[in-house]
Amino acid sequence: MRRAARHALALSIYLNTRGFAFVVFEGHFSPFDWGIREMRGPRKRKGCLTRITQILDRYAPDVLVIQDTTAQGTQRARWITTLNASIQVLAKDRDVPVFAYSRDQVRSAFERYECPNKRSLAELIAKHIPAFERYVPPPRKPWMSEDRRMGLFDAAALALVFFQSIDK
Repeated sequence: MRRAARHALALSIYLNTRGFAFVVFEGHFSPFDWGIREMRGPRKRKGCLTRITQILDRYAPDVLVIQDTTAQGTQRARWITTLNASIQVLAKDRDVPVFAYSRDQVRSAFERYECPNKRSLAELIAKHIPAFERYVPPPRKPWMSEDRRMGLFDAAALALVFFQSIDK
């Protein structure tokens, strides 16, 4: 019987226009800690990098999971792409392997659950991780911007794609 590689702690970080969200997992569906950090102003990138450095040092994860923002991955704002590259350098300096997944890879990983949008994906994740149930935002109206809590579900989705990939 083939055994899947196990990692003690997996840190997943999802960058968005307001800052970032992170989830630290001890295994499938076992979040250890999570949070949403908002940064504003001209020094947003530096502030995010400082906070992410603190999180990396605090938890010393065995793996880091981020969104693939390369040309082949998901197209994001330039400052997010630059920050993602800086995060990879931080992880490399700490000998933490980095796994990056694009938005398309996340969609295909959850396509069998028929999640047509981010809200249905958030509801699916909350159903399997009861601690996240209270973070599912109300339905968004067309004129509303995305709720800041959605970043938490994006980070969780990245980590779940990682766990799914190591089980194959």
